[in-house]
Amino acid sequence: MQSEASLQDRLVDVGVELVLTEGVSSLGLREIARRAGVSHGAPRRYFPTHQALLSAIARRGFADLAERFAEAADDAAPPRAQLRALACTYVRYAQERPGMFELMFRHDQLRGQAHAAGRPPLRETSLPLFGRIVELITRHREHRTGRGNVPAEVTAVALWANVHGLAHLWGWGSIGLALGDDDSPQADDRLDRLITAIIDAHLGEADA
Repeated sequence: MQSEASLQDRLVDVGVELVLTEGVSSLGLREIARRAGVSHGAPRRYFPTHQALLSAIARRGFADLAERFAEAADDAAPPRAQLRALACTYVRYAQERPGMFELMFRHDQLRGQAHAAGRPPLRETSLPLFGRIVELITRHREHRTGRGNVPAEVTAVALWANVHGLAHLWGWGSIGLALGDDDSPQADDRLDRLITAIIDAHLGEADA
């Protein structure tokens, strides 16, 4: 017989599998319960609301993204290079896991308080990733002049918004349409150039 903790994790595991294979629209309580092999009322014992279960599933996504960030950014590299690596990782995560990416950044999930008992709200999981961006921008500015009038947090939000928008537009195929080369075999190279343009726009061009 499964323990309470293992059954709770099983429900989240099933939700993660569903969102990765079938998208956000598949995450109904009844369907998750059915695939977990429990009664349709069982999830309520661990997640008082549907949103609480969705938040627990999205938290897995942020944990996965944080691991990818840690692997992508070399702490010994210059802050600018680390920011570029994080931006590339972010967009590629959205490409690989579009359903999870959509769920993670739903407004009701980030702002809501619904969460499993004993676990922090979802924003407590997502904000450290943003804090990493602010830290890197601050460190980058220590060696440059002329860009200190805008708070690092504001620059971080603007940079994040650009990268997030790129991730969505790329996934929808809009970037290729706008550039007139949506069937280009050089898609990865084009994506790298766009990320470089975003970094240059917010941090200034790289030193020669």
